[in-house]
Amino acid sequence: MASKIAVAGGTGRLGTHVVDLLRKGGHEAVPISRSNGVDVITGEGLAEALAGVEAIVDAATPATPEGAMEFFATSAQNLQTAASEAGVKRIVLVSIIGADRFGTGYNAAKVAQEQATLAGPVPARVLRAAQFHEFVEALIQWGTQGDVSYVPRMRTQLVAARAVAEELIAMATDPSAVPGPVAEIAGPREENLVEIAKLLVVNRRNGSSLEIVPGDFSEDPDHLYETGALLPGPDAKLAGPTFEEWLDEGRR
Repeated sequence: MASKIAVAGGTGRLGTHVVDLLRKGGHEAVPISRSNGVDVITGEGLAEALAGVEAIVDAATPATPEGAMEFFATSAQNLQTAASEAGVKRIVLVSIIGADRFGTGYNAAKVAQEQATLAGPVPARVLRAAQFHEFVEALIQWGTQGDVSYVPRMRTQLVAARAVAEELIAMATDPSAVPGPVAEIAGPREENLVEIAKLLVVNRRNGSSLEIVPGDFSEDPDHLYETGALLPGPDAKLAGPTFEEWLDEGRR
């Protein structure tokens, strides 16, 4: 049965996949973004965007990591309030595997968002995802200094954004699809982020002399990345493709 689903962050890295898959599945997707005249922080356009909406997929992100705590706290509250007033039945929020093991930074901001979303009047679910395949290139860019890119020593189980989008849609359209308030999704196998970054650079080198070097990062003083804090639990859903398969398929 077709549903009308709003997608906060509907023009972003993950949200575009959610919108595309919803429409291909015969659902009506309502992208929520400032470029579409809807702002989850000021509340502008939210009431109109949520009219007749059955569920919300919340994949919105701040412009910069530095403003994450304020962004997530405000957006979660605004979405819950507007959803309740519009008669929305459920909210599905994407978060990060292992976020609850961090006391500061972006991960802590995501936990605060989870708590605010789950505490609101509209029933909510949280899908904690591993790092996306698409995220590797951004990490390389952020860590680049000259001809060297410093990449975190991270154990992770990278997953394709499109696979995460599929699971979010299942949770938004079928409340019984995944039991419990919090679920996890990750890729099919554990990866070493430094080695994955090297693989990506080789794959796209085109004459580049960029060197990948393991680095330490201020947001991870306890070296949780390296010790496996971002790896999924035993009940996580594992979804392909692997990073190498994703590269071979040309999903870049």
